[in-house]
Amino acid sequence: MQGALVPVSVKLGGVSGERPAPPAIVTETGKAAAFAYTEFFGAEIESAHTYRAYRHAVDRFLAWCAGRGVALQEISPALLGEYIRKLSGSKPTKKLHLSALRRFFDQLVLRHVIVLNPAASVRAPKHSVVEGKTPALSVEQARRLLLSIETSHVVGLRDRAIIATLIYTAARVGAVAKLRLQDYYADGHQWWFRFDEKGGKARTIPARHDVEGYIEAYMSAARIEQDMDDTPLFRSTVRKTKVLTPRALTANDIYRMVKRRLQDAGLPSRYLSCHSFRATAITDLLTQGVPLEDVQYLAGHSDPRTTRLYDRRQKQVTRNIVERISV
Repeated sequence: MQGALVPVSVKLGGVSGERPAPPAIVTETGKAAAFAYTEFFGAEIESAHTYRAYRHAVDRFLAWCAGRGVALQEISPALLGEYIRKLSGSKPTKKLHLSALRRFFDQLVLRHVIVLNPAASVRAPKHSVVEGKTPALSVEQARRLLLSIETSHVVGLRDRAIIATLIYTAARVGAVAKLRLQDYYADGHQWWFRFDEKGGKARTIPARHDVEGYIEAYMSAARIEQDMDDTPLFRSTVRKTKVLTPRALTANDIYRMVKRRLQDAGLPSRYLSCHSFRATAITDLLTQGVPLEDVQYLAGHSDPRTTRLYDRRQKQVTRNIVERISV
């Protein structure tokens, strides 16, 4: 049950827009509940992606409760547990929904709307992942991709610089899309990237010598060396022309570009993506014996177990074993 749209201008993840009012099940509980709902989605969540995921999870559950005539203050752990069990989707999806509900009800407890958080005692479905699903490129495939890019024009130089940055820094595509001229700088000894990563993390990663050359060639062809420091590093083009605009490429723009470049290089673009470059870099470094904690820092992971999810060495070992079966 959804309330009417309230034209309140907000800024979420750098994008201004309108947010809907709290559902009726919330407003009917009182002003404190409505305030807590608005505060949770208006001030507590910074990431646009997290906002959309949590908003969907919370509103879906509240609509489910409203459809059964259950008031906000009548929601029990048993009811919430039943909802999670019956929720369609994978185990990670159920865990995300439960996480969103726990945080939302924590806010209601904080604002004295309810006494106890009904989601606190609900157990999430067990889900253990040994290896992530993101496929990695081989070293030969990565080199083939870079060499396949036509660099006689500024767009090719730009795309080569972007892909090289993704490969040799293991940065997420969203962080690369956010790069400004001031985020690529020299300290007198070498050049650095300053990435604004997810979760508000800022990381500095040195640029390899060949990446320096790719960036320099692109910036020279684009004639942006003297532009303002806060202007985008990687810029979009005017439709299918090779004329750059002052606007930044978005993460989706880069994603589509990488898919096109993979296809042009004869690589499996259906399975490979921007995120594959992270798995490629992490697997390659671990294969060379680089300590896990160093690779973890490069990848910007808080937990080394997350870094291990990107390690594709186990797939190679498994394949070697099955190939030895004598049947």
